[in-house]
Amino acid sequence: MDTEAVRSFVRAAELEQLQHAADELGVTQQAFSKRIATLERQLGVQLFTRTARGVELTLDGQAFLPHARGIVTGADRAVTAVTPGSRALRVDVLGFRSAQAVVLHDYWRSHPGVHLDVVTLKANDPRTVVTAIQAGDVDASFRTVTDPAALPPGVRMIHAFDSPLELLVGPRHPLASARTLTPAQLRGHRIWVPGIAPRSEWAEFYDQLVTAFDLCLDGAGPHFGDEVLLDTLAESADVATFVGARDRYVWPASYDLRRIPIVDPVLVYPLSLLLPEHAHPGLRPIINHLRNLPPLTAKAWRPSWGSPAT
Repeated sequence: MDTEAVRSFVRAAELEQLQHAADELGVTQQAFSKRIATLERQLGVQLFTRTARGVELTLDGQAFLPHARGIVTGADRAVTAVTPGSRALRVDVLGFRSAQAVVLHDYWRSHPGVHLDVVTLKANDPRTVVTAIQAGDVDASFRTVTDPAALPPGVRMIHAFDSPLELLVGPRHPLASARTLTPAQLRGHRIWVPGIAPRSEWAEFYDQLVTAFDLCLDGAGPHFGDEVLLDTLAESADVATFVGARDRYVWPASYDLRRIPIVDPVLVYPLSLLLPEHAHPGLRPIINHLRNLPPLTAKAWRPSWGSPAT
């Protein structure tokens, strides 16, 4: 099996765009598409369905993805075994538009010589991520184990940075004209956060948030992607959602969406970094970069595990 074709499949699955994946791997889209087509013929299944927005995995593609990642990891390890120190520092983020990815990009721009590989494991259960760290599949992950006592030996967790929440609404929403909002002003408004995965850190975060401020949070339905969520907000007069202050979202100008800071208190999503006890030396400058981010000085609410001292 052509490992570069498998690598192309994995990257396309992560980015959900053939062109973006081709650009990242340094090949033309035509050559990239041929790789995928050859792999599909070899496997005898269709791995992707093409959509107006890019590509989506078929059921066969979803079944093949974890094994494909194993093939790519094995190939990378084989190369590393004969060329010590050649592998890039591999850091897992929740999504490529997430605050973690934005902060890592800022670090890389100020350290352009760093050999950095930013990946997303697409795992909701933090235990899966811990296993990947133990196996050496990733060097660190911006994930949180909300009960630090549950961390296995050899893996530690440090506070990375705080991500204040903002309310994202369309122009017809009754709160759209607000410059800032307090948690009390959110009561009674439907806040839609689709696809909250059980056992995930964000499921526990939202449970504590709803309890603390008596909010109406709707987690119904699968998450069909940021584009669908933004489409819904633009069209709705009563749906809002939460986004992180550093999260990167792009929408058509005609949507006229509004990002409104939440204050008094600021609602903080605390982000952590999981890493092995004997961490890759390249992580030290990243940790220093995180510690030098401007601290949040306003009155803030955090969940039970969210102390910056974690």
